[in-house]
Amino acid sequence: KIIHKNENVKHEGFGGTELLIFVLLIRSTCYFYFKNYMDYLSRLYEREIKDFFEVAKIKMTGTTKESKKFGKLRHPTTLPRKESAVKQETESLHGSSGKLTGSTSSLNKLSVQSSGNRRSQSSSLLDMGNMSASDLDVADRTKFDKIFEQVLSELEPLCLAEQDFISKFFKLQQHQSMPGTMTEAEDLDGGIFSRQHNAGVPPPVSSEKDMIRQMMIKIFRCIEPELNNLIALGDKIDSFNSLYMLVKMSHHVWTAQNVDPASFLSTTLGNVLVTVKRNFDKCISNQIRQMEEVKISKKSKVGILPFVAEFEEFAGLAESIFKNAERRGDLDKAYTKLIRGVFVNVEKVANESQKTPRDVVMMENFHHIFATLSRLKISCLEAEKKEAKQKYTDHLQSYVIYSLGQPLEKLNHFFEGVEARVAQGIREEEVSYQLAFNKQELRKVIKEYPGKEVKKGLDNLYKKVDKHLCEEENLLQVVWHSMQDEFIRQYKHFEGLIARCYPGSGVTMEFTIQDILDYCSSIAQSH
Repeated sequence: KIIHKNENVKHEGFGGTELLIFVLLIRSTCYFYFKNYMDYLSRLYEREIKDFFEVAKIKMTGTTKESKKFGKLRHPTTLPRKESAVKQETESLHGSSGKLTGSTSSLNKLSVQSSGNRRSQSSSLLDMGNMSASDLDVADRTKFDKIFEQVLSELEPLCLAEQDFISKFFKLQQHQSMPGTMTEAEDLDGGIFSRQHNAGVPPPVSSEKDMIRQMMIKIFRCIEPELNNLIALGDKIDSFNSLYMLVKMSHHVWTAQNVDPASFLSTTLGNVLVTVKRNFDKCISNQIRQMEEVKISKKSKVGILPFVAEFEEFAGLAESIFKNAERRGDLDKAYTKLIRGVFVNVEKVANESQKTPRDVVMMENFHHIFATLSRLKISCLEAEKKEAKQKYTDHLQSYVIYSLGQPLEKLNHFFEGVEARVAQGIREEEVSYQLAFNKQELRKVIKEYPGKEVKKGLDNLYKKVDKHLCEEENLLQVVWHSMQDEFIRQYKHFEGLIARCYPGSGVTMEFTIQDILDYCSSIAQSH
């Protein structure tokens, strides 16, 4: 265990259970023992717990300085001078041997040797304190998760065992069946400790639980602020640590509430969970704010936007952390907010982009989003996955069509004019009688695009596309293949218009579909 146990110290001043019960029934004496017990243990635990949390913080930050040494849990006879008053009071409680009774908390067991003042420090916290950060041999976030879990796992049995000890030692569970016993804790720091009920009337159980809880608050008053400080440090180190903390803390709260929803442990962890959830919400809000504030360079291509890559990192991490977690609903709500922010701000950046075409920004980033959601299989984002795929497909097609208008620009313009005349009501076979679109004009335009010029135009197009696209998304060959398919589709469309509008003219293109396939393959292999 991490912290020292008090179980080696015994109550030798009492003759037996009957005497203990009798003593506890004496109001003034009861208060005296209760208060001294709490004062003594609160100091003892506070020192141990603060040392424990200090080591945890050192391990979290990965500092290389020597870990803080832990003070040994000493007998009352070996306490510092400033605790001499407590020593004198506890001696009267524990007997001349000066041994404190064995609290069954999960403080580290100490081996009391024959001298009574030499102890061996054992495992958990001390081992953790002597470990170097490299000994953990894990990534920083996994290291944080392990340390945070260790902290909670040590505090949980510590509190439960101490509460059980208090209840059994002071007979708080049994006294409701005894006439004239005490009940509600009113002021553990001073004043009247309890009120006497009418003889023969058992006090309500809730008052006993309240008394135990108030004693636990007095003894472990440093736990909640220490946990909050540790959480603040984890959040400062990496805001994504809030994901680990939310899952771990929720699980421990759930466990504590199953044991006793009104216990000190359950209440304390519940209070801390509120802070953890607030940090998690802040992490999500900060990510959305960073999306809105992103600035892109006017001199370089956009590529995959930082917040798109960060969403992928967040989602991948969250899926591994929240697997089978009780707080999955919180994550799903966060996903919905984040993905909407991603979609809106990708479009915003695309509209503002000067160096990279809008279609390219949209195509690459929504392809990345679609790939992320497909890989992670996040059920609550199925609709967004389909939307991302559709946006990627639409902007890929838009970019291809726009780009392909350039290598055969004059030919494109000519046939656009032909289609415009047909749209105006001129019959297809009569288009050739239009001066601007007669057979001679068609032949003139076609002659400007021999196979050699077509290949040259495609080569320039490939280079331009290469400049637009980013390497990390690796869409160049996908885009190029789509351009090849679109070029062939346009070629067939041009051939169809020639056949319908210039029947029997014998006019044909100066390159074939096979030529297009050869050109595209050769160009792709040469770059």
